[in-house]
Amino acid sequence: MSVPPGESDFLHQLQAEVEAEVAMAEASRPQEEAGLPITDWLFDPTDVEREEIGLRGLLDAVEVLEEGAPDHRRP
Repeated sequence: MSVPPGESDFLHQLQAEVEAEVAMAEASRPQEEAGLPITDWLFDPTDVEREEIGLRGLLDAVEVLEEGAPDHRRP
Protein backbone atom coordinates (compact mmCIF):
# COMPACT_ATOMS: atom_id res chain seq x y z
CA MET A 1 0.00 0.00 0.00
CA SER A 2 1.57 3.29 -1.03
CA VAL A 3 0.76 6.73 0.28
CA PRO A 4 -0.40 9.34 -2.27
CA PRO A 5 2.01 12.32 -2.60
CA GLY A 6 -0.30 14.85 -0.90
CA GLU A 7 -0.82 12.54 2.06
CA SER A 8 2.92 11.97 2.35
CA ASP A 9 3.48 15.70 2.95
CA PHE A 10 0.66 15.73 5.49
CA LEU A 11 2.07 12.69 7.32
CA HIS A 12 5.56 14.21 7.39
CA GLN A 13 4.20 17.42 8.91
CA LEU A 14 2.08 15.45 11.38
CA GLN A 15 5.14 13.44 12.40
CA ALA A 16 7.13 16.63 13.04
CA GLU A 17 4.31 18.07 15.16
CA VAL A 18 3.91 14.89 17.20
CA GLU A 19 7.69 14.72 17.78
CA ALA A 20 7.55 18.31 19.09
CA GLU A 21 4.68 17.35 21.41
CA VAL A 22 6.66 14.35 22.70
CA ALA A 23 9.63 16.61 23.41
CA MET A 24 7.39 19.04 25.32
CA ALA A 25 5.86 16.17 27.33
CA GLU A 26 9.33 14.92 28.24
CA ALA A 27 10.42 18.42 29.26
CA SER A 28 7.33 18.98 31.41
CA ARG A 29 8.67 16.86 34.23
CA PRO A 30 10.55 19.46 36.28
CA GLN A 31 12.87 17.96 38.85
CA GLU A 32 12.33 20.83 41.30
CA GLU A 33 8.78 19.58 41.99
CA ALA A 34 10.23 16.43 43.51
CA GLY A 35 10.79 18.22 46.82
CA LEU A 36 7.32 19.83 46.95
CA PRO A 37 4.21 18.26 48.45
CA ILE A 38 2.08 16.56 45.80
CA THR A 39 -0.68 19.14 46.29
CA ASP A 40 1.69 21.86 45.02
CA TRP A 41 2.72 20.06 41.82
CA LEU A 42 1.71 21.75 38.57
CA PHE A 43 1.25 18.45 36.71
CA ASP A 44 0.27 14.98 37.77
CA PRO A 45 3.21 12.79 36.65
CA THR A 46 0.80 9.98 35.75
CA ASP A 47 -1.14 12.26 33.39
CA VAL A 48 2.08 13.40 31.75
CA GLU A 49 3.19 9.80 31.29
CA ARG A 50 -0.19 8.83 29.77
CA GLU A 51 0.01 11.73 27.34
CA GLU A 52 3.55 10.79 26.34
CA ILE A 53 2.54 7.15 25.77
CA GLY A 54 -0.39 8.26 23.60
CA LEU A 55 1.84 10.58 21.58
CA ARG A 56 4.42 7.85 21.02
CA GLY A 57 1.64 5.53 19.81
CA LEU A 58 0.45 8.21 17.40
CA LEU A 59 4.02 8.73 16.20
CA ASP A 60 4.40 4.99 15.57
CA ALA A 61 1.14 4.97 13.60
CA VAL A 62 2.31 7.88 11.42
CA GLU A 63 5.60 6.11 10.73
CA VAL A 64 3.75 2.93 9.70
CA LEU A 65 1.55 4.94 7.33
CA GLU A 66 4.57 6.69 5.83
CA GLU A 67 6.38 3.41 5.22
CA GLY A 68 3.26 1.72 3.88
CA ALA A 69 1.55 -1.19 5.55
CA PRO A 70 2.48 -4.66 4.30
CA ASP A 71 -0.27 -6.64 2.62
CA HIS A 72 -0.93 -9.52 5.02
CA ARG A 73 -3.15 -11.33 2.53
CA ARG A 74 -0.20 -12.44 0.41
CA PRO A 75 1.22 -15.91 1.20
